[in-house]
Amino acid sequence: MPIDNCLHTFEELASTVLPSHFARLKVALETPMPAATFVGFKSASKGALSKVGRTTDFPGCYVFSDQGKPVYVGISRGVVKRLVQHLNFESHNTASLVYKMAAEDYPHEMKRDQAMKDEQFKEVFLSAQGRLRQTTVAFIEVNNDLELYVLEVLAAMKLDTDVWNTFRTH
Repeated sequence: MPIDNCLHTFEELASTVLPSHFARLKVALETPMPAATFVGFKSASKGALSKVGRTTDFPGCYVFSDQGKPVYVGISRGVVKRLVQHLNFESHNTASLVYKMAAEDYPHEMKRDQAMKDEQFKEVFLSAQGRLRQTTVAFIEVNNDLELYVLEVLAAMKLDTDVWNTFRTH
């Protein structure tokens, strides 16, 4: 029985489907966009979507790179919305990558919501978000959930983004 409407066997995913998605992602990484393209938006608005030549948001895989080196692989059912969140929101839930970056710079024992109320941590958080805004981002559309989830793991491992990527459950 197919999981998440994925009609491929695991063998097909491993040998054909995922390598094909990863090849498309590698091509996208050759001409990334400045992450700052998505700064100033509060949603996947028409303005934000127009930056990527779209009228609607889409599911897919995205990669942030710093000076050409991939540093984070993410997935979302709404890629533009997710990029806007990473780069504009000031919440540990919606800007979780920024929170992780800030926590590395400012180690603490506080719970996430407490840290976000701490003025010193908040300053470090905003600085980390500023650094993320200086990166580039590349993305591809992937419409099947199972393919998308497995692609995230494959891409994170192949692109060696172990500093910011983790697949540990809470």
